[in-house]
Amino acid sequence: MKAAVISSPGVVGIETVDDPAPGPRDVVVQVAACGLCGTDLHILQGEFAPTLPIVPGHEFAGEIVAIGSEVRELAVGDQVAVDPSLYCHECHYCRIGRNNLCERWAAIGVTVPGGAAEYAVAPVANCVKLPEHIRTMDAALIEPLSCAVRGYDILRSQLASHVLIYGSGTMGLMMLELAKRTGAATVDVVDVNEERLATATALGCSRVATSAEEISRPRGWDVVVDATGNAQAIQDALERVGKGGTFLQFGVADYAARATIEPYKIYNQEITITGSMAVLHSYERAAELFAGGVLDPEVFISDRLPLVDYATALQRFQAGQGRKIQVVP
Repeated sequence: MKAAVISSPGVVGIETVDDPAPGPRDVVVQVAACGLCGTDLHILQGEFAPTLPIVPGHEFAGEIVAIGSEVRELAVGDQVAVDPSLYCHECHYCRIGRNNLCERWAAIGVTVPGGAAEYAVAPVANCVKLPEHIRTMDAALIEPLSCAVRGYDILRSQLASHVLIYGSGTMGLMMLELAKRTGAATVDVVDVNEERLATATALGCSRVATSAEEISRPRGWDVVVDATGNAQAIQDALERVGKGGTFLQFGVADYAARATIEPYKIYNQEITITGSMAVLHSYERAAELFAGGVLDPEVFISDRLPLVDYATALQRFQAGQGRKIQVVP
């Protein structure tokens, strides 16, 4: 089969690789679409995958074309979305229910071959069968949505909170949609990309700006979310949290990114600084929200490119063009 392969830092191409075969409790999925995200850029930079080469792609959905000998829950022909998370279920963090912090953390498309290919293998336990009214290509959005749901699990937002989101790419927009669902009083969005801000406006945010200075709240915001991973944005965001408020590091920052905090301010104003890592008990809930129409795929998916243009898709994503970019094998 054809697959995108990151062979070494900065080097990606399309190669012919062996077709995957299912283990006893696995299925083989013919990929309908695979989304790109910041993690893929980190893999390209050689940061996440412990060893290269790797077939990337952790946001995907498709049709089951083969099943393992012990699979009874699903059948060939079922349309599924795939949770890429692979936990050991044995380490300390798995045993206390914090599987996303697994000491042997792995993921399809990050540490084992993923969905930027014609076919991908996944444990049957990681597959969610799609209802008939969901287009399979669109369901690749469920994985990033499940990360956003995990973010709101961490936030435990109260009704009538004032929320500030840095970044109006796919993840920032998803956090916007969930903020509205969780009863935010206002949701403001900051981004340097005015085209993306236009989408945030269309989705019903309260205010948009290219700098938080333009929409300053005298008492700050109750919830501030960074969905950029950009060190400069993070530094600014930390300074916008109001008394008793919460800052959520949601965007994936470079390993070398640094920000300065004021310990006395954190103490004196009871500010919470927290993070949200990937998916934890949130994938199936995200699938239910998606099936219920929490997101409009036509708004969120801006580009669909053929798999052979995977490198071009990465370049577009890195340049901040569009919203969610997918490749279609």
